[in-house]
Amino acid sequence: MAASSFTSLPNEGDQESQGYQTTYKRCNDIIPTLPRDTGWWLSNLCQYQGFWLSSSHAILGLMLVQDHFMSKPTDIILATSPKCGTTWLRALIFATINRTSYDFATHPLLTNNPQALVPFLEGHIRVNDSTSFLESLPSPRFLSTHIPYSLFPDSMKTSGPKFVYVCRNPKDVLVSKWKFAEKMRPKEMPPLSLQDAFELFCNGVSHYGPFWDHVLSYWKASLETPETVLFLIYEDMKREPLVQVKRLAEFLGKPFSPEEEREGVVQEIVRLCSFKNLSTLEVNKSIISTEYFVQNPYFFRKGEVGDWENHLTPEMVARLDQITKEKLEGILCDKWKVRIDLSREENDGEQSTDQLPTPRSE
Repeated sequence: MAASSFTSLPNEGDQESQGYQTTYKRCNDIIPTLPRDTGWWLSNLCQYQGFWLSSSHAILGLMLVQDHFMSKPTDIILATSPKCGTTWLRALIFATINRTSYDFATHPLLTNNPQALVPFLEGHIRVNDSTSFLESLPSPRFLSTHIPYSLFPDSMKTSGPKFVYVCRNPKDVLVSKWKFAEKMRPKEMPPLSLQDAFELFCNGVSHYGPFWDHVLSYWKASLETPETVLFLIYEDMKREPLVQVKRLAEFLGKPFSPEEEREGVVQEIVRLCSFKNLSTLEVNKSIISTEYFVQNPYFFRKGEVGDWENHLTPEMVARLDQITKEKLEGILCDKWKVRIDLSREENDGEQSTDQLPTPRSE
């Protein structure tokens, strides 16, 4: 099969272009050899380096990041598994860091989708065949990614960028991703039923899945290097946004001053970036994202906690809870209301020894 069947090679030219040529060729050579399974809004996904990725987009973007992206100590990288609050956190990070640069009445978030202000790392490199645009951004660079932490090269992890990771209840992730797929799926493809989406998700076959492996990659990193990886929980962000935004600012080295807190700056950032505010802005109602070539409204559905209760059967809930319990032993079960079968925990009175450690206090 011809290489051009998968990705278009960049034009030949200088040494940098030749380097990209090499990556494109390697991508085209590898893709036909990879395991495949059903896609959610694409015909299929491929398993590469332990995760399920789109062959024409995510795999190439990942390879280009691994081969060519040079991170900086001042970089701020928002990392999420898809449908875990990416758009919301993009807005919060941008508004928090730039709070002294813009007036809230004329803020860039009022006229720009958060994606335009916090570029999608692997998407920009893939679309532009180059890192030159990202290299031209002023410091600190705000970037977003879906790449699991374990797939970043060591050179990037050790260069000092700060990662902000947000995870979400997998039951809500499943429903949100399924609803997103309904909008994204081409008309010529048959609808994806919730049952089929559920089976794919449980088997780890979803964009950048398995979901649980994605979460664990950043959880473990947050334990090993808490100064460079902040692990946030979507449900905590929704329940106590002021507390979590202050925690975010502290981690990014831009803590709120007592004066800012008295003047209500934290509250104003939370209000500006709220689902209610962002989803009603004209820019987020009709414009198509240049990163994903998707209408901006598709990124705003409900922004709620617990919508899974309106869609999943008790059998689905039980199976997802069991997978979460087994995969994420010792973490997040209380946050996500995972129903744990205590009879399976007792094991003749012996405590499990494979429980993950809890993060050290800040």
